[in-house]
Amino acid sequence: MKKLTTYLKRTPAATFLAGLVLFLAFVFALLSLFQNMTQSGSLLPSADSAPLSLSKKTNIGLPVRLNIPAIHVVNAAIEYVGLTPQGAMDVPKGPSNAAWYKLGPRPGEEGSAVIAGHEGWKEGTPAIFDNLHTLRKGDRVTIENAVGSTTTFVVREIRTYGENENPPGVFDSKDGKAHLNLITCEGVWNAASKSYAGRLVVFTDKVAE
Repeated sequence: MKKLTTYLKRTPAATFLAGLVLFLAFVFALLSLFQNMTQSGSLLPSADSAPLSLSKKTNIGLPVRLNIPAIHVVNAAIEYVGLTPQGAMDVPKGPSNAAWYKLGPRPGEEGSAVIAGHEGWKEGTPAIFDNLHTLRKGDRVTIENAVGSTTTFVVREIRTYGENENPPGVFDSKDGKAHLNLITCEGVWNAASKSYAGRLVVFTDKVAE
């Protein structure tokens, strides 16, 4: 090892050549390792980890209108929302519209689509989900989409959760079926946090066509 070091010091060209050989060998080994890892799937996301709307084809259009006959919601416009900076689902801008969580499935696709609406509004203005709590098991909800077709859901269950709870099944589902969950506020208004104490969730299932 000592002789090699002395020899390299005396011949810069040899030093460069040896370094180049070692570098190329390293690059070749790295490319070979990367190729093996990619082929095995280690570096590529699986189909299961991709959002449903990307991993599975669908002919279901974007939701545009919401109807809930039992509480007199007729042709309500649907906005598209994502997450707030705090990581919560955003809400519709006004009292009359509903809001679909666009980062999840479309209503009618496999999984749990979510639509939110206001309950209570300033100066006593009626809001779209003022009477959501009166829905009963068996009541129907329909969604009209942008391609002109309608998907019907039937109420399965109604539950109330605390403001900061993150219950399973509201935003995801692994049973291979299509669901639509409706969310609104419930309980006592907290003036300090400007929020209600609870959340009402209506769980619905897609009616077989």
